[in-house]
Amino acid sequence: MAERCFIALGANLGDPIRTVTAAIAALRTLPDTEFLAASSLYRTAPVGLRHQPDFINAVVAVDAVSPAPTLLDDLFAIEARFGRSRSVKNAPRTLDLDLLLYGDETSDDPLLTLPHPRLHERAFVLAPLAEIAPDLF
Repeated sequence: MAERCFIALGANLGDPIRTVTAAIAALRTLPDTEFLAASSLYRTAPVGLRHQPDFINAVVAVDAVSPAPTLLDDLFAIEARFGRSRSVKNAPRTLDLDLLLYGDETSDDPLLTLPHPRLHERAFVLAPLAEIAPDLF
């Protein structure tokens, strides 16, 4: 049975509009998923490390058959294709994909916390999420 999932996208290095648009296209091709919707693109100020370029953010909805850890691995693979490297927390990045929600599943695993632990604190996620899933909350 498929689970409704929401994935946040963000980028602020290189050409972030083109990167997020291309990443949305990549998410359309994920195995064992049905792509449902993509939000508009949002330009937002950085959180944490402030002296960096603004971010371009979006959220997509998919129905996934793969278990959450497999979907997360697929997201990491897409990030790697776009040159993502993980260094300092909140650092500038070529692409960030966060699994926000995986159906009603909860997880406290250090590698995958569901729902995303800072979802409720991030306007740059909540605004695009509300655009494509206004009845979610």
